[in-house]
Amino acid sequence: MSADTTPDATDARSMRERMDAGDLYIADDPEIGAANARALDLMDAYNATTVRQGPLRRELLESLLGAVGADTEIRPPFYVDYGSKIRIGARTFANFGLTALDVAPITIGDDVQIGPHVQLLTPTHPVDADLRRAKWEAAQPITIGDNVWLGGGVVVCPGVTIGANTVVGAGAVVTKDLPANVVAVGNPARVIRSVD
Repeated sequence: MSADTTPDATDARSMRERMDAGDLYIADDPEIGAANARALDLMDAYNATTVRQGPLRRELLESLLGAVGADTEIRPPFYVDYGSKIRIGARTFANFGLTALDVAPITIGDDVQIGPHVQLLTPTHPVDADLRRAKWEAAQPITIGDNVWLGGGVVVCPGVTIGANTVVGAGAVVTKDLPANVVAVGNPARVIRSVD
């Protein structure tokens, strides 16, 4: 369903079911609220840890995220909507201030390097003012391939896939898919060369 398609009034699904399907939904569903509150509690606990609390950090990440691979490190602060829709591979490193708004799934591969203050944003809102005023929203998944490097301050928009081994320069805004094995920079991000 397009983010600007008026929702079907006869749709009997819960708002959580609509959200999980990637369709327009309103976030006032109690089940959505409970999932968000759980994630925010775990996120706050994680962000309160110190560097000397590695085992506790790992335990909290495993409780918060849908999956997290071996030897993956995320430096606090780390911000999520639900956490459970985030899957991160092995040996990935995220520097301070990662925001991963996982209304839709976020999949991050192995050996990914994420600079400080990167934003992975799956939520979308209708362009249609009446739908937006009525609080309808949706989301599209984000996929980051193996061995990608996202420079500091990169923003990845809803529905984007970034191919393996690609480098995205600091401050870039990725609005469309990027292929594997390229360097991309700018706003909107554009490919400037291949990576051998």
